Amino acid sequence: MTDDVPADPQTMSITCTINGRAVEADVEPRRSLSDFLRDDLGLTGTHLGCEHGVCGACTVLVEGRAARSCLMLAVQADGAAIRTIEGLADGDRLHPIQQAMHDTHGFQCAFCAPGFLMTTLALLESNPNPTGEEIRAELSGNLCRCTGYHTILAGVERAVELMTEDGR
Repeated sequence: MTDDVPADPQTMSITCTINGRAVEADVEPRRSLSDFLRDDLGLTGTHLGCEHGVCGACTVLVEGRAARSCLMLAVQADGAAIRTIEGLADGDRLHPIQQAMHDTHGFQCAFCAPGFLMTTLALLESNPNPTGEEIRAELSGNLCRCTGYHTILAGVERAVELMTEDGR
């Protein structure tokens, strides 16, 4: 048997980097990235809401771009760099986006928070000083059942300030 052939013929071998850590695994070809992250790797911060790509709760960054992990297969992540909500903070030090949402009381139940935070990260890494309209457009694919979105939008604006101060 070669290294390229998984032990189980019903699985495929993948290698990816998740939150800066190399991961090698055998996965079923039809396994979603969200299930791989949550069930196989224990990264349960990636939430599953609708499982149809509509709500945005499962958003992670794949190669720096926001992606719905419920719509992506784990085998499609082979060779990719992935960031989940667990990779946002630096130990006990909150990422400026997390701190900003805390400062503005951005969320109520926070079920949607991981998706909003990762979408915001993708936005601010590509556009460090977005307009209010650009923020609203970028976040329009994420749903929240608890807020009127005003505190979330205020949180993103506060994150812009904090990231500028932090030099990120």
